Amino acid sequence: MSHVTTLIPPAPPPPAEARPYTLQRFLGSVALGIWLALSIGMFLTIVNGWDPEKFTKYGPSLLSGLGVTLTLVGTSIVLGALLSLPIAAARMSSNPVASWAAYIYIYLFRGTPLITQLFLIYYGFGSFRPELEAVGLWWFFREAWNCALFAFVLNTAAYQAEILRGAINSVARGQHEGAAALGLPRRVAFYKVILPQAMIVALRPYGNEIILMVKGSAIVAIVTVFDLMGETRRAFSRTFDYQMYLWAAVLYLMIVEILRNLWNWLEQRLTRHLKR
Repeated sequence: MSHVTTLIPPAPPPPAEARPYTLQRFLGSVALGIWLALSIGMFLTIVNGWDPEKFTKYGPSLLSGLGVTLTLVGTSIVLGALLSLPIAAARMSSNPVASWAAYIYIYLFRGTPLITQLFLIYYGFGSFRPELEAVGLWWFFREAWNCALFAFVLNTAAYQAEILRGAINSVARGQHEGAAALGLPRRVAFYKVILPQAMIVALRPYGNEIILMVKGSAIVAIVTVFDLMGETRRAFSRTFDYQMYLWAAVLYLMIVEILRNLWNWLEQRLTRHLKR
């Protein structure tokens, strides 16, 4: 006598309940529609008002200004990173004088607008020309580019010092104790154990700081540095065509988007071992 086994298929899952169309969803849909309409309108405006002659004439100048912007931001970020190391070390120091001096520096440069700092350096040091000539520093502060670079370095160093300090403090205390238990010197433990973990934490804030510096660099056009915004203002003064600013906005957006994707790839690359 044979036994026939009948397989009963599992019951299908119950249908998911439809999400109620709330006021928040409605407002989100309206905001998305407005954003899409503005994007399409901007694109059509650029296409319909495209002037090959103006683009041929002023396009190279805008690209040259973009190179100035990237050079200024890249140099200030690197120099600011070097300056932030001793500032962060002083901020975490047990010496009250060094700690308070670093705190005051960070507080002032993070608490005041970058454009104010730029004006104080560019116009303020210009008021002390005889004194600067006497000490041989006037050659530096008479150039708008040097003043802009100096202001940007001081500003970003304050932000990077706080990013680095916060990242180092976020490393678990057990990592310090484990390194000490292995007999590692404090300097070796810091550079081989603590700092690599801290840099992973600081990676995203560093990316945000670079993007903010790219967008904030437009203020140097006010002190006659012909970066991307400076070249855009000069082109607009000759053509009175507002599309010059649209082209500049597109270039800024491209740079920010490239940096964002590059930082996402870098973060995934450096943290892939944490996702296993």
